[in-house]
Amino acid sequence: MPEDRVTTGETARKRPPLFRFQAALAAFAGLVLFAGFLALGIWQLERREWKLDLIAAVNARVAAAPVAAPGPDEWSSIDFAGDEYRHVVATGRFLRGKSVFAQATTDYGGGFWLMTPLMDERGFTVLVNRGFVPYRDFPADADLGESEATVAGLLRMSQPDGAFLRSNVPAEGRWYSRDVTAIAAWENLSDPVAPYFIDAGSPLAHTPPPNAEMGAPPPGSVDYPVPGLTRIAFRNSHLQYALTWFAMAGLTLVGAVVVIRHGRRRPR
Repeated sequence: MPEDRVTTGETARKRPPLFRFQAALAAFAGLVLFAGFLALGIWQLERREWKLDLIAAVNARVAAAPVAAPGPDEWSSIDFAGDEYRHVVATGRFLRGKSVFAQATTDYGGGFWLMTPLMDERGFTVLVNRGFVPYRDFPADADLGESEATVAGLLRMSQPDGAFLRSNVPAEGRWYSRDVTAIAAWENLSDPVAPYFIDAGSPLAHTPPPNAEMGAPPPGSVDYPVPGLTRIAFRNSHLQYALTWFAMAGLTLVGAVVVIRHGRRRPR
């Protein structure tokens, strides 16, 4: 037995440099992978906290009493983090012949957001998403009266540059995003124009469409445009992602131990 132990020790000491290099390289790779997976897991936990804060903030803003839509003096301080989904109200006159249709996908099926500018009584123009309509040739001005209208809804920041892989084509009436600046320029809206738009209605007061589980409701069962369809439900799967990355980090450690132990026992 002593001779066997001596022989084993001598074999370990006599391993060639190539083996030691391979072992060191494997250990380094395992360390890098472990650190990377661990960092990704921690990042997902941080993202989860950010998402929870966002959900709480949005729910509070949507449920709050409406305040006056920001005027020109406040526009420079408006941003997504502090103002998106604020419950606001504006009073003025809708501008006829200036509506555009932005592509939308909702519980009512595919269709368009009906975007109509409102000349606010305070002297500026703000785009209002009056709601969902099923087709582009919907009579946009049919229900617009001559008197002032008061619109309550959610403040939304402009959505420039179209959708993923699809740019807005104003000349063809194809709007894939609600780009306030581009719409104002194309429709020659009078300055000043608010850098945001208003989603009319509240999702808290909205009821599901008839036969929603079967797709778009049948014709004649809904009065268009349909307001209050702003999505305020945010997917939050960051905890599952974090656990996945932590599991990968643990498996990396287990794999490294197996490789190292196997290398030590390998006969030379």
